[in-house]
Amino acid sequence: MLMSMILNRVAAWRRYRQAFRELDGLTDRELAELGFGRRDIRTLARQAAAM
Repeated sequence: MLMSMILNRVAAWRRYRQAFRELDGLTDRELAELGFGRRDIRTLARQAAAM
């Protein structure tokens, strides 16, 4: 049980980092076209990791 909780947290962290990297790689213009700004990247990455 503890091991599965740890593995789930690690997987969520990896999803967060991947989403963060992808969003951070977009230009300000690309983010604006999606309706977001740089300040939204962490929140969006957290939401993506929670899925």
